[in-house]
Amino acid sequence: MSYRALPFPPVRWMTAVLLAAAGVSAQASAAAPSAPKMTDQFIVHYRATSFSAAAAARSPDRRERDRQRAERVVSRFGATVAFRRDGHDGSSVFRASRALTPEQIRTLSSEMAAADAEVLSVEPDLVMLPQWVPSDSQFASQWHYYEAVGGINLPAAWDRSLGAGVRVAVIDTGYRPHADLAASIVGGYDFIADTATANDGNGRDADARDPGDWCSSSSSWHGTHVAGTIAAVTNNGLGVAGVAPSAQVVPVRVLGTCGGYTSDIAAGVVWASGGTVSGVPANAYPARVLNLSLGGSGACGTTMQNAINSARSRSAMLVIAAGNSNINASNASPANCAGVIAVGATTRTGARASFSNYGSVVDVAAPGAGILSTLNAGSTVPGADSYASYNGTSMATPHVAGVAALMLAKNAALTPDQVESMLKSSARAFPVSPGTTTIGAGIVDAKKAVDTAMGSQPTALAEGESNNTVATARAVTVAHARIAGTVASTTDTDYFRVSVAAGRTLSATLNHTVSTQNYQLYLYNAAGTSALASSTRAAGQPETVTVRNGTAAAVNYLVRVVYASGGTGSTGGQYVLNLLQQ
Repeated sequence: MSYRALPFPPVRWMTAVLLAAAGVSAQASAAAPSAPKMTDQFIVHYRATSFSAAAAARSPDRRERDRQRAERVVSRFGATVAFRRDGHDGSSVFRASRALTPEQIRTLSSEMAAADAEVLSVEPDLVMLPQWVPSDSQFASQWHYYEAVGGINLPAAWDRSLGAGVRVAVIDTGYRPHADLAASIVGGYDFIADTATANDGNGRDADARDPGDWCSSSSSWHGTHVAGTIAAVTNNGLGVAGVAPSAQVVPVRVLGTCGGYTSDIAAGVVWASGGTVSGVPANAYPARVLNLSLGGSGACGTTMQNAINSARSRSAMLVIAAGNSNINASNASPANCAGVIAVGATTRTGARASFSNYGSVVDVAAPGAGILSTLNAGSTVPGADSYASYNGTSMATPHVAGVAALMLAKNAALTPDQVESMLKSSARAFPVSPGTTTIGAGIVDAKKAVDTAMGSQPTALAEGESNNTVATARAVTVAHARIAGTVASTTDTDYFRVSVAAGRTLSATLNHTVSTQNYQLYLYNAAGTSALASSTRAAGQPETVTVRNGTAAAVNYLVRVVYASGGTGSTGGQYVLNLLQQ
């Protein structure tokens, strides 16, 4: 049986101005970052009793006595303690040799206070981290990324992953070479065999551009909208941001005028994942994530299920729209096929969108109402680049596909089933219960999903000045560190000595906090005499270097942050360095 699948948004909001008029401000985009839960420094506060607390804090004897008391406690946690400096308020700042949990700090506080009546409390010296917010001019209108009620907690995830190295296939109407999208497009193919449906004068070919899919109404430019949500060019001062801005989009055109045939869609699924399709050249850019914002009614057919099974055999995962008919998704294909991640849609309030299909088939939900992304202004044939807000589970699905790309960028070994499980376990509860019309485990939470994929919360570490020479490099011994660093001047350079366990791969990612910053990343051997890798991208772009320790013992490597151009100092020189071993 062959049916025509259709793209999913029947409702279109053809102007981005509507969201701006709704009162979304640029200030709202700068959501407060989550404070790190662990820190390697703590502050001891004293009571002002028979002595001056400030004077006591400056006393070498007092410092050493408190250091020894603190070390007796934290030694149980495998750490030593060193005095760092006097606090401005008479307190004393100490550093442990490893990060301590909040519970360990509480234990330290209670035991030091019990041993010395002059100790008032011990406070964690938390590292405050910048949260990257892109410079795209319409980012403030992309509420679905950052708002606490209905959004997906995306900016916090960007501090961990941008999706570098992951390809997402958009199996849809093709794409337009939009100025805010074209740089993210790689490869692609047109799988529409029927010339009338293709609307481009021929059958299957290597041109995945969308000539227009008008049937009884205007062209939707649906694939361009979906692709923009996944990986619009981000932090470029133009238009919108993508969920996984460093990922690449592989456009696979399967929908033309009045939809597309199952046989073409199934062939596109196989090819997109790296499989062989007769008469079609091999895909030079196989994708790990396949986004299908399309569907029809009825049971999952053999042809589509076989294609899905084929893609999964190559470790590809399929993220599929649940549908917009307000029915049980068990009657919506291919969302009801086995082995896929079916996505329902929510509104800005976190409620189930009235159009979203529901039921046990749906795995997770994401924002799908008033979603701003890249588009084309042409009514039928292509016109100028534009932006527009669409409604539909088609719009929810690329949010989830993009988050999957963020996860795979940090842990490429994840299987499709593991990604699905992690998306569900990390999803947040619906602010408005969907009741019996359930749409999955909750609303996808990008930060928690990435953290889950990485296996643990990162340990927040301070940069540790002075670290501008090989000899004074900041030692990093944890498997996952997140370091708030500062380039103090144009001549500053920061070294980090990382102990990488046997058989593990170190991934170092440098995220700028200002789009005009251009800091470069280098990786050296332990002596700093041999450069093993470097990353020197354009200003504002993330830098990444990797190295695998193929030996049977731990090996030290040097990671170096170098100034190239842009701001410096405590305001303009901040960056975030992620060091992950996996």
